Order: sequence, then C-alpha cells, then structure tokens
Amino acid sequence: MNKGRVLLVGAGPGDVELLTLKAVRALGEADVVLIDDLVNREILQFITAGARVIEVGKRGWKGRCGRSTPQAFIERLMVRYAKRGLCVARVKGGDPFVFGRGGEEMTMLRAAGIPVEIISGITAGIGVPAALGIPVTHRDFVRGVTLVTGHTRNDDPPNWGALAASGTTLVIYMGIANLDSIVSGLCDSGMLASTPVAVIQDGTLPTQRALITTLHAAVHDVAHAGLGSPAVLVVGEVAGLAVGATLLEQHPANARLAA
Repeated sequence: MNKGRVLLVGAGPGDVELLTLKAVRALGEADVVLIDDLVNREILQFITAGARVIEVGKRGWKGRCGRSTPQAFIERLMVRYAKRGLCVARVKGGDPFVFGRGGEEMTMLRAAGIPVEIISGITAGIGVPAALGIPVTHRDFVRGVTLVTGHTRNDDPPNWGALAASGTTLVIYMGIANLDSIVSGLCDSGMLASTPVAVIQDGTLPTQRALITTLHAAVHDVAHAGLGSPAVLVVGEVAGLAVGATLLEQHPANARLAA
C-alpha cells in the first residue's frame, strides 16, 4: 500500500524560534523537503539525516537556487515523490494558506489522490508587525485588519477605494515593487496622506530593518533607506506604535514615537 503523503508546512516569518512544534514534528518525519527561498535554513536542524532537501525558491528575483522555480515543476515533484511512498514536506515561509499557494497545492494533491496535511505557521502579516510592537488590531485605533497582496497574478490592482474605506489596518505583502502605485491608489481613494506606514524588511531576522513614515512620504523614504524585498507594509494608525524602527518623518499622527 502506498503511504506517500504531502505535508504543507508553514515555517513562520523567519525567526526559527517561531516555528511551531507541529512543524518540527513534520520536518522530522519527512523523506523529502521542498524548501522555499524565504525559509530560514536553521529549520534544517530538525530534519532526519537521510532526508533529501530540494531548493524550490519562488521569487521575483533569483533566489538561493539561482533561479525562480516554476510552480508546475514544484507540483510535479510533490506528486512524484508521494507516489513513490515518501513523506514530502513542502515548507513555506509564513503560513501556507496566506499568500503561500497552499490552497492551490492542496487542491491539486487531492485531485491526484494524495493525502495532504496542512500545518499552519505564523504569517508574516501578524508576526512581523508584532516583532516591532505593532498590534494590527487594537480597539483604540482600528476595528479590524485586512491582509492584501501588493502583487497579483494578473497584475490587477486591489480595490484600493474599498480598502481605504474599510477602517481596518492594511497589511500588504509583496508590496515594495509596487509601492508607488499602492500609495497613489490609497491617496486617490481618500486615505489621509499623514497615515502612518511601517515598512519592515527581513522581519524577525537578525537582518531586520524597519522604518516608520507616512503614506505621502513612503516612496521617498523607502528609496532613501534602501529597503527592499522581502518586506511587509503596515498602513494605519497602529503603525505609529512601533518600537525599534527608524522614524524618518515626524508628524502629529506618529509624534508619540519621538517621546
């Protein structure tokens, strides 16, 4: 009987100590580990000695493996090894179901008749702001949080008007490359130019860099600071609660940071 299966594992936002106990268990069971470029390689301490590790980086630029791995190829690998009776851990940064293609991979594996287990991880949109003391939901400031991607499959922009009017903290993944259009979309939709914005690169890692700015100054300040991908953007009043970041612009909305 073929006992092959796939574990879709979330490795968290970067810091290896944010890996869940369930993820550690899964890594120890895996015969094959397909690892994304954004995953901290310290997690490999939890795999068994004989496990095969395959780099399947998927980035807008060349990653550790020297290229961006096509999604179709990754899916073929999962099916191939699982059908050989092996346990495959597909390891992703953050959570596999939050902008991690976990949903489409789960559907594909089920259609192929392969058992699949989902192992949640701390998503960057929650864990990274928290590392700077930013509560993405704080009842004194906001009534919710919206997670949104700044880079869609067809390059169709989100409905910035609806997002600006939502009254929620906006946490934007993969937004650095399109920062100019994001800022324009939100400002044109009526969001105040003075709205605080946190930009956090390499969140929770020793290489983490972050700044607090405003919506109208974000494009200039990010370029001036030399911040790049991978980064999370937090747009909303709660961004002004950040600690340990560089305050590049002083204004009334986030003057408390200077205190």
